[in-house]
Amino acid sequence: MLKTRIILVLVAGLLIWLIFLLPKSVVENESQLKEDAAVTANPPGAHTEVPATLSAAIRSVKAGYEEGLANQKNAIFADSLRTLYTQAGQFDSAAWFAEKAATFFNTTESFLKAGNSYYEAYSFAMEPAKQEQLAEKTREWLGKVLEANPKNLEVKTKMAMTYLSSKAPMQGITMMREVLAEDPKNEFALYNMGMLSVQSGQYDRAIERLEELKAVNPNHVQGQLLLGVAYMNKGNKEKARQQFELVKKLDSDPAVQATADSYLKDLK
Repeated sequence: MLKTRIILVLVAGLLIWLIFLLPKSVVENESQLKEDAAVTANPPGAHTEVPATLSAAIRSVKAGYEEGLANQKNAIFADSLRTLYTQAGQFDSAAWFAEKAATFFNTTESFLKAGNSYYEAYSFAMEPAKQEQLAEKTREWLGKVLEANPKNLEVKTKMAMTYLSSKAPMQGITMMREVLAEDPKNEFALYNMGMLSVQSGQYDRAIERLEELKAVNPNHVQGQLLLGVAYMNKGNKEKARQQFELVKKLDSDPAVQATADSYLKDLK
């Protein structure tokens, strides 16, 4: 039981804020796009529904896009659909349209939008094959941004994360270390390096990274929770208890409270 929750906490950073998001629809290709002519107002199993005004806006803009107008106008429609689909929580569709816009605009800004959209879709992907496909797309577009600005550490950390689930995880770890060498206080890199250390059973290293994160940002809930897990696996029950109690004080979200309580129960 404990081992199961340890695995689950490795994705706690997502679970805590994903729990109330909409289901994600996928645009595989143009034929599927045409089949999915309208956004469902109340998807089965959704925690919230897409507002009617947002659904109407998507249908309206998509109709303009499907008319196949002049390239620039169509690219503007595609960029608008990226925004609307992101608001609807349908990240695969957002990424598909972001790529269409970036292909036309050919600017660093449009590359960043496409890369970030694919990264969001990648983050939600459940099937390994789909995850790898989206990871490759993420690296393709964020790689263009990194070529233009090698000092963009946020982009570099996102690219590193996509490698960690691929056949070349060490490439991702190397990139993450490069980020920390340039910016020792990078929260995203510290958290993910701590998470990887917990996953691999390197609890001393995990504690080191997550204590660094705690010093940089004492309010990083996911980091504090993961630090508690690292201390618990190290056998330091008192430190672990302090961490889980701290997490309960930092965030009143029911999912966070339940997770912390679950670990506290194991420490009794």
